[in-house]
Amino acid sequence: MNALVISPQPFFSPRGTPFSIYYRTLVMSELGVKIDFLTYGEGQDVNIPGVNIIRIPRFKSFGNVKIGPSPLKLFLDFFIFLKMFGLLIRNKYDFVHAHEESVFFAYLLKPFFKFKLIYDMHSSLPQQLANFNFSESKLLFRIFKGLEDGCLKKAAAVITICPDLYNYVNNIIIDKSKHFLIENSIFDPVNLKSGQNKGKETEHFNPQIPSGAKLIVYAGTLEKYQGIDILVASFKEVAAKKNNVMLIIVGGTKDQIEYYSKLAAEKGISEKVIFTGRLPQQITKKYISSAAVLVSPRSDGTNTPLKIYEQIASGIPLVATNIYSHTQVLNDEVAFLVDPEPSKMADGLLASLNSEEMSMQKVRNALKLYEEKYSRNIYKEKVKHLLELLN
Repeated sequence: MNALVISPQPFFSPRGTPFSIYYRTLVMSELGVKIDFLTYGEGQDVNIPGVNIIRIPRFKSFGNVKIGPSPLKLFLDFFIFLKMFGLLIRNKYDFVHAHEESVFFAYLLKPFFKFKLIYDMHSSLPQQLANFNFSESKLLFRIFKGLEDGCLKKAAAVITICPDLYNYVNNIIIDKSKHFLIENSIFDPVNLKSGQNKGKETEHFNPQIPSGAKLIVYAGTLEKYQGIDILVASFKEVAAKKNNVMLIIVGGTKDQIEYYSKLAAEKGISEKVIFTGRLPQQITKKYISSAAVLVSPRSDGTNTPLKIYEQIASGIPLVATNIYSHTQVLNDEVAFLVDPEPSKMADGLLASLNSEEMSMQKVRNALKLYEEKYSRNIYKEKVKHLLELLN
């Protein structure tokens, strides 16, 4: 099979890196699909057998693409559409696999080129407009809602990534057999092209971490909904009761790190909190593997974070907030679930550090859950069934 995959993201980049679409493409290639992969100019090239990465111009002077809707993304998407149109004229594809808003372009061109369409839906785009305060226009919301519903109904197959989104889509489409819940649950090392990752494996992994310190590690973005303020405030209580703990926060922009560093200083815990900034995947994994406890303090949202799957497969105790974003996967048997409040987060962190027997039981349960529901073999079988539907 030949496919055109479209990802309107900085592929592959530390800023909002689309790990999920990378793994989708990787597994499809393993199953024999030959792929043209159309994406933004920003990012690093990766090695995936049978995949040809095609980029629009970088437009570097306009800056980097940020998470969520933005005027820059609208500008870049115009060039994605033009390049997509050219590729469809020159090539015959068995299907087009459209990620996020690129599905609108595929929806418009589908009647002319007669390809089968996969809608890889990671969020409801009308909801994104509201969540990121892009616009308060009810008309714009209705237009996007109408387009999204049309794409869902006309697609040959739909992929959603968590139960909440799965249920949302099932209330719109009639043919449920074309709908696949494929969680973003695998995390193979990303294979960057030669020369792009040399020396980075040890470059940032340091430091000034005292010997014997127990590390509480968060790795992810530092957007407001991630609850980093809750985590920092809770750590003040933890550090007051445990002398040998440190908090490592991996990720974030310069402005975000400055903001949360000031918060740590206000709490009097600056010497026990390390902000690493964004790091290569290999370095991030080293921090994670060195942790005594992993944490996901997210305070809002419904989509399950990709990092949750890696956390439950890590063999390390996990403390996470008891919100729907997490409880679609987590329960009290596999993690320390706490209310999204500093005092409750502190209680969960202390319990995970002080009760080795309870922590190890949760770890064993988490590993079993991952193996039974989210492992690479399970993921690959789901993608295989999707491709069989398209044949």
